[in-house]
Amino acid sequence: MRHFPVFLNVAGRRVVVSGAGECAVAKLRLLLKTEANIAVYGADPTDQVVQWAKEGKILLAERPLEVGDAICAAMLYAANEDEIEDARVAAIGRAAGALTNIVDNLDDSAFITPAIVDRDPVTVAIGTEGAAPVLARRIKADLEERLPSTLGILARIGQAFRRRANMLPQGRKRRDFWSRYYEGAGDAALQAGGEDAVRSTLNDLLTDAIETRPRDGHVALIGTGPGDAELLTLKARRLLHEADVVLHDQLVPQSILELARREAIVIEVGKKGYGPSWKQEDINALMIEHALKGAQIARLKSGDPAIFGRLDEELDAVEQAGVGFEIVPGITAASAAAASIGTSLTRRGRNSALRIITGREAQGFAEHDWRDLAKPGSAAAIYMGVRAARFLQGRLLMHGASTDTPVTIVENVSRTDQRVISTTISSLPEALENSVVTGPAVLLYGLSPREAISASLTLREPTKLQSEGAL
Repeated sequence: MRHFPVFLNVAGRRVVVSGAGECAVAKLRLLLKTEANIAVYGADPTDQVVQWAKEGKILLAERPLEVGDAICAAMLYAANEDEIEDARVAAIGRAAGALTNIVDNLDDSAFITPAIVDRDPVTVAIGTEGAAPVLARRIKADLEERLPSTLGILARIGQAFRRRANMLPQGRKRRDFWSRYYEGAGDAALQAGGEDAVRSTLNDLLTDAIETRPRDGHVALIGTGPGDAELLTLKARRLLHEADVVLHDQLVPQSILELARREAIVIEVGKKGYGPSWKQEDINALMIEHALKGAQIARLKSGDPAIFGRLDEELDAVEQAGVGFEIVPGITAASAAAASIGTSLTRRGRNSALRIITGREAQGFAEHDWRDLAKPGSAAAIYMGVRAARFLQGRLLMHGASTDTPVTIVENVSRTDQRVISTTISSLPEALENSVVTGPAVLLYGLSPREAISASLTLREPTKLQSEGAL
């Protein structure tokens, strides 16, 4: 992130615009929505600029900007549509201590102006670091349609009510009050009876909040899927956004963690194959400690919590502590991996059953019914199988598996650095070693990529990520 997004308070402060042509007019239309004192310098002002000056909306000096004109200015826009002149006035602005922007000159500007959705006092700013202004405008248009025009009215009424709402203790109870207001009750009152009805509704909501006892602590055990944030369920997104405390596995990516509220406590409680890990009893104790304090907890597990996620152990702990819970399933790596290679996990005439197995357990490599797995047409999704590859190969071949049985390895399933490696059981360990598989991977035994997808697969240099873990 090159430009850090902030909202600058310009109420009562000077903002200077150098230039009085069409380029300056575009900036002035936006600046006139603020409470700034706007000064414009330009020798040949447009009719619109002159009109604004006559109306007292701006101060206009019909001459070029000079040294001293930018003193005490919070911001200065160089909008002369002349590179040399813009560079000159920007230097004057910088010397005076003002933030400077040269229109259409990203590199020499101290700040940029985002695309803005205005629902005063609600403001949404959209920036693309200057890389894609058209995309910013598209996002702006989409938000303009989605955000009701009444949002600003509700926000202003809510702002005036904040002092009374502060009677509620800071934290969950106050957030629940405002959520009820902004997520339906306020708009319904406005449509039914106007602004007076909104104020009355706020009083009713506040009374309800004061008389309602605090919510009990609660644990939501959430499957975050294989890694792509777009594969999260709507329920998972909602509970993550509402959480006071977020406990997450190591394989849950940052793009998903960023969906949590900024005020939430976020703690990694990951387990790492063949590396330092949190003990399960410590994770259980941490969940219970926060839940007994009334926290709403999002326990994020990579993939689906019911597939090799030690779900029962955590459920037993919270249940014994008397803490309420719910389970939100997620897309498991096996399903996402099969989707990525364009095949199904089961198919008539090929395999009527699928096994989901692990390559290792707490005490070492995992044993399975190898004779049954080695039969023609068998299929399995093997989790945590990279380090167990030679063991898996030996057991399957020992029990009669054909040497040309396909195995497809999908590394970093669904993520931007996903890789697909096609091989056979006879070449499995060598394929993994030669491809330098370092990220979490699922092995699809007995399954091959669809021909069209297989032809388009290209191996990229692997990114050093977490060593294989929950996937």
